[in-house]
Amino acid sequence: MSAVIERLRRTTDTVIGADDLRERLDSGHPLRIKYGVDCTAPDLHLGHAVNLWMMRQLQDQGHRVVFLLGDLTTRVGDPTGRSETRPVLTPSEIDANAASFLEQVSLVLRTDPEVFEVRRNSEWYDGMPVAELLSLFAQVTQAQLMSRDMFRDRVAAGREIAVHELVYPVLQGYDSFAMQSDLTIVGSDQLFNEQLGRHFQQRLGAPPQVVITTTITPGIDGRAKQSKSLNNYIGLTDSPRDKFGKLMSIPDELVEPYARVYTELPLETVAALADSAGAGGPAARDAKLRLAAAVVTRYHGAGAARTALAEFRRTFSDRSEPADMPAVVVSGAVVTTFDLLRAARPDDSNSELRRLLRQGAVSINGVRTEDAAAAIDLSSGVVLKSGARTWHRITRQ
Repeated sequence: MSAVIERLRRTTDTVIGADDLRERLDSGHPLRIKYGVDCTAPDLHLGHAVNLWMMRQLQDQGHRVVFLLGDLTTRVGDPTGRSETRPVLTPSEIDANAASFLEQVSLVLRTDPEVFEVRRNSEWYDGMPVAELLSLFAQVTQAQLMSRDMFRDRVAAGREIAVHELVYPVLQGYDSFAMQSDLTIVGSDQLFNEQLGRHFQQRLGAPPQVVITTTITPGIDGRAKQSKSLNNYIGLTDSPRDKFGKLMSIPDELVEPYARVYTELPLETVAALADSAGAGGPAARDAKLRLAAAVVTRYHGAGAARTALAEFRRTFSDRSEPADMPAVVVSGAVVTTFDLLRAARPDDSNSELRRLLRQGAVSINGVRTEDAAAAIDLSSGVVLKSGARTWHRITRQ
């Protein structure tokens, strides 16, 4: 089992219970791997997928991922990384988000029943008597909970902490006992909650789960970690062309960590790509091409990677338009540039659209424009480019 551990080591940050992990792998018994999510709107990206690929490696060895949908804890709201209380979702929103989570994780994880199981923590919390719940709370102290830096920061800033937020880590910790978790693979922001899982398992007479935290890389801007709100992420559901284009935009210094964490390229190849990226110029460009092809191959296959490479070269090297632009239909024969942007990018805020204009990132039929109020004649159709990799073909209704 040393080979399994070595493969996991590539993307591992810390391991709590490393000796236990070796013993359990050597025992030959399938591990129960906890993968718990709150059913907030999922938008999984390559950073999330680091954990998923580690679980997939273990699934391929016969171990079982127990996908825990935190439908009950979603009603509470995970306070991790939040300076304010999360809004409460309705049951229908939770169900819709749970279905979307399952669809997205299946892009990486195997979902055949031999190695995949779905649970909901409402299974044990909905029927738990109040006395039993209070007994769980009695096993965790206020000092333990307030040791979390996020809670200390909110108190220092004069922001309120609701009681249900304080008990959230207790609920997530008890999940590990209820589902008989042997191992959980999480980001470092979840380490506190999963340490409480070990705490409850030991208190309640079960073997404590092993906790692995994984490597976190910056987003494609080279600064903060990947986030939809910062628009610096590569989504699992992004098309091969979008994944390829985003990877070509990263700073040179991210080639090494991205190749190491997001691909299965041999580490000797990763080191060579890092050297090429460090040289800058055409060598760095070629290193990114190799990285982008490896990532697209992992998710979509070698054929899709070859197509994305050819499309990238045709579009960005030859400055031609992509063949598969999405179509947008708008009303009226004459509209403004800003109207086109709003129709093509409905999820972006008005301030984000104006930022694109100010930065010179918008062009109409190949001509750059910063004039939001410019009148655009749609009688013969329009090609809109907004940002480095986003194209739309605009037609009138």
